[in-house]
This record gives sequence, C-alpha cells and structure tokens, in this order.
Amino acid sequence: MAGDKTTGSSCACAPQSDKNQIITLTNKMQASEILITASELTPKDRLDHLFALLGVNRMGHTVKPGLYKLGNPTPDSMVFVSANYTLSFDALRSALAGIDCYILVLDTKGINVWCAAGKGTFGTDELVQRIMWSGLSNIVRHRTVILPQLGAPGISAHEVQRRSGFKVEFGPVRANDLPEYLKTHTATPEMRKVHFSFKDRLVLTPVEFRHALIPTIAAAIILYLLAGSLAAIAAITTVITGTILFPALLPFIPTHDFSTKGLILGGLIAVPFAISFAVETELSLLMRVLISVTIFLTMPAVTAYLALNFTGCTTFTSRTGVKKEIFRYVPIMALMAVSGIILSILLGAIQLMKVI
Repeated sequence: MAGDKTTGSSCACAPQSDKNQIITLTNKMQASEILITASELTPKDRLDHLFALLGVNRMGHTVKPGLYKLGNPTPDSMVFVSANYTLSFDALRSALAGIDCYILVLDTKGINVWCAAGKGTFGTDELVQRIMWSGLSNIVRHRTVILPQLGAPGISAHEVQRRSGFKVEFGPVRANDLPEYLKTHTATPEMRKVHFSFKDRLVLTPVEFRHALIPTIAAAIILYLLAGSLAAIAAITTVITGTILFPALLPFIPTHDFSTKGLILGGLIAVPFAISFAVETELSLLMRVLISVTIFLTMPAVTAYLALNFTGCTTFTSRTGVKKEIFRYVPIMALMAVSGIILSILLGAIQLMKVI
C-alpha cells in the first residue's frame, strides 16, 4: 500500500476545501493501466476456488488491485467495486456476463468483501485511493460506483463522495442478483436479505476441518497408544462434530451463544463414548468413572472451542458479541480442557503402571 498513499489532503479529517484539491489532482492524473477480464470462468479459476475453499494457500487467492474492463465499456458504463479475493471478484464478473462495465478492485489483502469490511481493508480510505490512482474520473463521465451491500460496514458513503466526488450506490447482497437489480437500480427486500443456508454453512466446513486436521491426527495417535481405538475415535469424532456437524446443525441447537451450542452438542456426542467405557467390565469402577468424567470434560470443551471459531464465518454474530462470548466462555472451556488433560495423563500413568 505504500505506493498508493497520497498526501495529507486525502485524510478523513481533512477540511472541506480538500475535496476540490483531490478532484483536481485526479483530473490531472494520467489514467493508470486498465486491466482486462472476462465473465466466463475457466477450469483454472474453478480449481483456484476449490483450493480456496479447502484452505490451500489461503492468502494466495488474489487478483491484482486496480481497474478492470469487462466487455467493451464506454465513458458512460457502470463501475462496480470488488475485493481482490478471487472468489469475490469471480462471483462479480461472472454475474455481469453480457454487461459492458468497469470493475474497480480494492486491495483487501485477499479477504472477501464482508470480512474485509469488518477489518477495514474494504474501507473508505482504500476506495478513495483506488478511485484517485486509477484515474477513474478521466475514464467515465458519471460519478457513481456500485458496491456490494456486504461492504457497507467499512464504507462511509458521504466521506467517499466528499473526498473523491464519486457517489456510492450499494447493490444487492448477492452478485447474481445484479442483472435484475440493474433494471431499476432498486433492491427488493429479498435482495437485501442475507441468507446463511445449509449449503452456505457446509461450504465453510472443509477449511475449518483442514485447520484442525494435524492436531486431530496427533491426538488420535496418542490416545490410541494410551487408551485404545475407542479413545482415538472419540478424538476424531469431537473434531468432526465441531467443524462439520456443528455448522450443519447451527440453527437448530438451542441457546444463543456459539460456545453454549458447542457445549451442548459436545455433551451429546460424549454420551455414547462415556457409556461404552462405563460398561467395560474389564475396567475397575474407579477407572470407568475417571474415564467418563474425562470424556465429559474434554469433548464438550473442544467442540465449544471449535464452535466459537465459527463465529467469524456466520451472519449470526457481531464483533462486540463475539468479544463478550470469548471473555465469558473461554475461561470455562480452558478449565474443562485442562482438567480433562490432567485426568487423561493420570489415566495414562495408571494404565502404564497397571496400578488399577
């Protein structure tokens, strides 16, 4: 971003007179290179999408920030704004098939529009700078840029207009609604509604599971050596529950907080494992009790932690709500997990020494 910084005149706290200075500078600038894109997605694009969804090379799924032309735009063609995350950019350009237009891509560090708006990279400053350094006022005669609705949290529309001269128009939530939206430039209530369907939730599960894969394998191996195959299966089941089953069942689990939802779900999946050990006649009563307690401490704690991690992927949470939930429940999860680990070590020691 160092190359994109302007003088103090572009600061948000600049006086009103700076607006004219910014616009004058923009008008005098020679337009930067206009890149070319197409609406049709190639097999390479779809492979990139697959890798992105699996979390492979997570920060590598980017397009170059700047101004792109789609089709054969004229000075009167519309200008759409997107993030430089490939899935965001590709969703927009594929939805605009047959429409001659420009796409202004912001540098969001490879983050999608919604998350980048929350982080501030899909924000007012970045949008104003991209408008200036693309020489957009020399390319189009109108003064309007169309942004996705999910970018609204990061954008101050009146500041963008004051500092760049361009009006911000917020389009629909979903890119595939754009062709219908552009007929009247009016979004229906359905276009403004954010959906988070079963399919939407499951799409996010591969990357969540992949992040937990290596620790899961390590835990399963250790538990297998200490307590046998059932303990290893319990570890794998816990992670699958937290990363796959929890997102799938999210709306149907009672309580509001993700942590308590995770504790409930983790407690339910712990029951059959606890029963399996409890009825094991080859173990002493004390061992069966200790194992059952360990299961009910560790499995819900891990599931709740994985569930809490999912808050950043959903439409059900806010930043302040997540912070409150972290301070409220993470100490409880930590206490449960540490207690479970201590009991596991104790059980392992007992098993090795054949004390009981």
